[in-house]
Amino acid sequence: MDALTAGQFSLVYNAISFGVAAFAAATLFFWFGRSQVNHHYKTTLTISGLVTFIALYHYWRIFGSWTGSYEVVNGVVTATGAEFNRAYRYVDWLLTVPLLLIELILVMRLSQAETVSRSVTLGGAAALMILLGYPGEVSAGIDSTRLLFGALSMVPFLYIVFSLYSSLGEAIERQPESVRGLVRLARTLTVVAWFFYPVVYFLPFVFRMNGGMTIAVIEVGYTVADVTAKAVFGLLIYAIAVRKSEAEGLQA
Repeated sequence: MDALTAGQFSLVYNAISFGVAAFAAATLFFWFGRSQVNHHYKTTLTISGLVTFIALYHYWRIFGSWTGSYEVVNGVVTATGAEFNRAYRYVDWLLTVPLLLIELILVMRLSQAETVSRSVTLGGAAALMILLGYPGEVSAGIDSTRLLFGALSMVPFLYIVFSLYSSLGEAIERQPESVRGLVRLARTLTVVAWFFYPVVYFLPFVFRMNGGMTIAVIEVGYTVADVTAKAVFGLLIYAIAVRKSEAEGLQA
């Protein structure tokens, strides 16, 4: 295990703890918020809550793995011998990242054929992106393996971004005027938050970081991106669903 300072350990500890709390609160909010929207959008909020619940579970496991991998005695951090499990994040992303795109598609209330087509295409690209990034994440050190698989994972990522602004962009323009701005904002938040992941992924390679600094930057960076991409994004989806329900007339 790489050496950590007490400050680096505490920074990651507090970031992961914040993630647990944020996802717990978001899950309750989305699921209880189902009563505030038209029946057409209840599934969307159920998925929003499912995304944050899955994240909550995995952040709880990440927290346990983190505290089990290190111990702090008199301000000195020592490894316990237990390996910090980085796979939890990728299992979480493999489940939640496709669902995030499906949330956006469902709240737009497109035709069934278009919903299925876009969900399968974009969700599949998202899953491929995660699978390609994992070998680089768990490679030993900051090396060419990380760079190679990171570059490969960018291919489906850029396809998703292109789709959000091309084919799905056309569908966004067909949304009611009252929610069109919010839907555009949700799309922009998705792209900005998702761009932060490769920034964090490649940052240690670019600056040749090593040891505890690498771990702290990656874990805190991913946590900030996760909370933004899942909890904050979910709030936008909720706002869109509520506004569309008000315009359509609330139905149980």
